[in-house]
Amino acid sequence: MAPDGSSKSSTGNYFEDLTTGLEITHATPRTITEGDQAVYLALSASRYPLFCDAEFARSLGLQRELVNDLLVFHVVFGNTVPDISLNAIANLGYADLRYGAPVYPGDTITSHTTVIGQRESSRGDTGVTWVRTVGRNQRGDEVMSFIRWVLMNKRDPNTKTGLDTAPQTPEFVQPSQLFVPNQLDLTNFDPGVTGGRWWWADYEPGERIHHIEGVAVEEAEHQMAARLYQNTARAHFNAHALKDSRFGKRVIYGGHVISVARALSFNGLENVLRILAFNGGTHSNPTFAGDTLFAWTDVLERIDLARADAGALRLRLVAVKNADPNTEDQPFKETDDGGRERYHPNVVLDLDYTVLIPKAP
Repeated sequence: MAPDGSSKSSTGNYFEDLTTGLEITHATPRTITEGDQAVYLALSASRYPLFCDAEFARSLGLQRELVNDLLVFHVVFGNTVPDISLNAIANLGYADLRYGAPVYPGDTITSHTTVIGQRESSRGDTGVTWVRTVGRNQRGDEVMSFIRWVLMNKRDPNTKTGLDTAPQTPEFVQPSQLFVPNQLDLTNFDPGVTGGRWWWADYEPGERIHHIEGVAVEEAEHQMAARLYQNTARAHFNAHALKDSRFGKRVIYGGHVISVARALSFNGLENVLRILAFNGGTHSNPTFAGDTLFAWTDVLERIDLARADAGALRLRLVAVKNADPNTEDQPFKETDDGGRERYHPNVVLDLDYTVLIPKAP
């Protein structure tokens, strides 16, 4: 105990502790190392060469291989957890996520968050908090920013606050806001490195790509992944505290589901270089250890970036659990008894995102 009788340790923030307009510079900036990259590859099996082939990256005008886009996201996200979502029930979704300056091994990332809105649940025992987080490197360059919203426990579930300051979030990231590094030059892009046969113009809006394989998520893997990202949310770790919770067990960090689904998507999207933006995303149902994940991608839009060497694709990445959508009937949404549309219980991720891909030489 502290000299005044209080505890030196923190129980984290609850819904009532975060107020609209509050700004937080998060502690413990993170230097991302080659070791982090290697562990991320071991946990996700990602095969995108830009993040694991230094010579390929140099051939495109970069200094060396980049830190995987999603590893950057997880580190920035994880850095915010002790202040924002330590007491979260679930991270519900994302909007307006934009990537900026490329991140190289050795860069140090700092996260800053602004609370942009809150809404108490109708029962008054929980609430949703919206935040915007910005990650910057050691030079102050913005490497990414995003909005996310979190379902949180209340410190006092019996006292209603009446809060309802939920913000409007952008439907998608405008093409003019997509950032492509100036030094990136795809003139010498070698599809022999990726194994890809398909270029920007080969993907048609309305096309669906099944990524074929499934991956079972093991308890040890998702625990290691959350530790790698320094994500301390008790929903992913504290089995004792969760035994009487809604699910009665630990929930897999939704970001790890994104990583697994993105790694699966390499089959059919081999020439995709990097993520430019998340337009919107929903963790539609929880994933638990032992679930097997499958994924498909719907091509939503081809975006011309006014470059001779590259364009963008707006894609919808869907992950489902315990059903192979390539060989089994797997509905995306269903109608409940009240006539309301909702995600099928097997659907665990619905991610609308935009990627950079070369045009045919």
